[in-house]
Amino acid sequence: MELNVKEWKEFQIGKMFEIYPTKDYKGMSNTDLDDGGTTPVIANSAVNNGINGFSTLQPTEKGNIITFSDTTEGNTFFYQPDDFIGFAHVQGMHPIGHKWSEKQLLFLATVLTFTNCNLFNYGRKMRRDTISNSKVKLPAQKNGNNYIIDEKKTFSDDGYIPDWEFMDNFIKSLNYEPPKTKIDGKSIAGLNASEWEEFTVSDLFKVQYGINMELNACDETTYDDPEGIAFVARTSENNGVSAYVKKISGKEPQPAETITVAGGGSVLSTFVQKRPFYSGRDLYLLLPKTEMNLKTKMFICTVLSANQYRYSYGRQANKTLPYLILKLPILRDINKKPVIDETHTYSEKGYIPDWQFMNDYINSLPYSDRI
Repeated sequence: MELNVKEWKEFQIGKMFEIYPTKDYKGMSNTDLDDGGTTPVIANSAVNNGINGFSTLQPTEKGNIITFSDTTEGNTFFYQPDDFIGFAHVQGMHPIGHKWSEKQLLFLATVLTFTNCNLFNYGRKMRRDTISNSKVKLPAQKNGNNYIIDEKKTFSDDGYIPDWEFMDNFIKSLNYEPPKTKIDGKSIAGLNASEWEEFTVSDLFKVQYGINMELNACDETTYDDPEGIAFVARTSENNGVSAYVKKISGKEPQPAETITVAGGGSVLSTFVQKRPFYSGRDLYLLLPKTEMNLKTKMFICTVLSANQYRYSYGRQANKTLPYLILKLPILRDINKKPVIDETHTYSEKGYIPDWQFMNDYINSLPYSDRI
């Protein structure tokens, strides 16, 4: 099925949905709630469908709705199929008049993300009244049956209603082939973090500010352009890449396989860049003080990103990043004693990170052969 957006119509969100905060367990943090249960905990996250853990507590919200966080960049619209536990600043979208199906809500969540992504930031919050008053373009059909919600609210002012059947059929028409891997996961190395030791980011890396470019000052191109340069910004999506731009005379791109960290925006969004790139504002580069391969860098990116809960729109990482503490596996002798570097290069205690273990762990994961 083709999408002919030119024929779509605008609909106000507040005429189709009531938006109000989800219910949470007062006084309990994400960490408290994530206790190994089966109830999803939806928090202020732009990844993993907004799920920040699983709880043994009872759900506070019914599923089959769209949720979003009012503290992020417009990239947290997710369809929640199951009953879940809400969290502070997580809003729920509850249909008015029409019972939206799973596929219709998936379609709408995608449109909402496309419409709102990067329109908001930690200084301009994506409040529920802002979204309620906003409009999105959707496939539409004439309201031949005078479909109304009530006497005061109609879906549009020009006699159209959303074409829910088209949305259903479009999602049904999507085909995909699941990625394949030759790694069965049975040999995944165990993680015993209790035996790991602490290092600061500056123990392992030189923290360098990026070249602080503005996207609107660049000429955009496409991913397929062989001469296109990735533009990495403070977003948690698409490996941090917000666009592709043409090379600028006199400005050399930063090299591939560099680790980037967002100091603001989606704070601590951390990625290894696949290709040369330009960087936007508040973006930091981690330059290893010792040789690291790609898989080791990916392991460290995951550990670093796990500290995102320490930050918010009011607390950025611009000054604290070099001093952030990371717990990592360390080299040990056959008696399980830590191996010490006599020069005390890596940490105050002189422990040496186990680079080989990090590499082997990533290689043991399913789909690592597709990296």
